[in-house]
Amino acid sequence: MATKKSGPTLAALNAQIAALQTQADALRKKEVAEVVAKIKDAIAHYGLTAADLGLATGARKNAKLPAAGGDKPASKQRKKAGSKPSARTVKFKDDNGNTWGGMGKRPAWFKAALASGRTPEELLAKS
Repeated sequence: MATKKSGPTLAALNAQIAALQTQADALRKKEVAEVVAKIKDAIAHYGLTAADLGLATGARKNAKLPAAGGDKPASKQRKKAGSKPSARTVKFKDDNGNTWGGMGKRPAWFKAALASGRTPEELLAKS
């Protein structure tokens, strides 16, 4: 006659996993709240703006962060051998340093400027 091994069942392990996941989620939420509070304190202390943090209006959402030691996102750092840099001209510019070449979809900063009463002519970049 065969004997069964005594030990945890799959259901018991799944219950433990669920309990640990709940604990992990609660701990993460607490840690995130503490980090956000520290960041808010630093922003207030140094008087930082969204533009200082690279979060200015018109910035792409979900943009990749720059790679360590570089100014460009990691996806833009690798170039093909012999490739020429693309020459992009700036046609429109605002006082916050936002730019647009005039091609494609209008950026949010440009639409907001127009909505506030500015004209495209006022936003033309000075060469």
